[in-house]
Amino acid sequence: MRTVIAQKLRQALVADALDAAITSSPENFAYVMGFVVPTQPMIRHRHAMVVLTADGNDFLFGVDMEASTIERSAGGLPLTVWREFHDDAMKVLADALTRAGLANSRIGMEMDYLPAGDFQRLAGYLPNATFVHFEQQLNRARQIKTPEEVALIHRLSRIADQAIADSFGAVRAGDTELDIAAVLTRRIYELGAENFKLLIVATGERSQLPNVGPTSRKLQPRDICRVEIFSLLNGYQAGVCRTAYVEEPPAMATEIWDLMVECKYAILEQIKPGASCLAIYNDFIRRLAGMNLPPISFVGHGIGLHLHEDPYIGATPILGQPGKDAVVEENMVLGFEPLCYRTGYGFGVQNKDVLHVTATGSVLLSDFTDTDKLIRIGA
Repeated sequence: MRTVIAQKLRQALVADALDAAITSSPENFAYVMGFVVPTQPMIRHRHAMVVLTADGNDFLFGVDMEASTIERSAGGLPLTVWREFHDDAMKVLADALTRAGLANSRIGMEMDYLPAGDFQRLAGYLPNATFVHFEQQLNRARQIKTPEEVALIHRLSRIADQAIADSFGAVRAGDTELDIAAVLTRRIYELGAENFKLLIVATGERSQLPNVGPTSRKLQPRDICRVEIFSLLNGYQAGVCRTAYVEEPPAMATEIWDLMVECKYAILEQIKPGASCLAIYNDFIRRLAGMNLPPISFVGHGIGLHLHEDPYIGATPILGQPGKDAVVEENMVLGFEPLCYRTGYGFGVQNKDVLHVTATGSVLLSDFTDTDKLIRIGA
């Protein structure tokens, strides 16, 4: 268990007069424990949970298929095992909570993750327990990163950045998007990531499409190439996107890219504790308007255990309500991405980076590639 994070969450329990909280999502299991249960993100019924208590009598809950993996990394924390296809996992969990003296307690839950049917059964097995929302407390805690988290995301940012650079360096006109992807995914693993998410390879006219994978399309001179990937390690991820051209840039590409670079440095300059996310976004919109380029609804977001986390550099969404402004805080880690998918010239551009908010400003974490100029693919 990650002591600093567990202590942070225990303070939230005390503040909300809760006796315990149960993580049910893969992201928050990894947040507390520092590792991912391999099949939990892929098979939703394979519950793996941390039961974190106000008095420190914590324990884990997991499926028999993953018991050996959990025990190897649990640091001696007690594990309650339920048998897949045999047990009602919620009945086993309810019995474990009863043995822990929590049958009559106030318990925080991730109400936005646990399936409704499972929650209904769990509540039925524990009629005297009170279950309350705890997902916002977890989300809030995750916004402020520990030094360990910052170092890990820095490493992941450089892995993604270097892998993209190496993939651009390995191809020429006549090669395909699949050739870019082959080098890119191999390098992600070679550089130390465990896995990756959201591989985007979009070239030529396809560079206008936000989230598309590689195809057999051949690179042609004057193509724009947008490539993005999220490298993963211990449940954490960092997304980087780079834009290149093949041999010669198409018309207006250099001018539009210069604006993206201007936006990048403007955001880095404006990001500091106390800054308004909405004000930074509005400044981005104003800069794009000078070239009649349409924005998307944000220009950055928190990053860590999800692709997107709060806050958004824009209007941070609230469930069922319009978004509201958020304030930048020290030790947030943000992905930020000056981009325009529909430039009006048959291509889209994007420069996605990762930054760490310091006491006085920000530090770029995706610092392998110099993006002040468009990257060239060529002989």
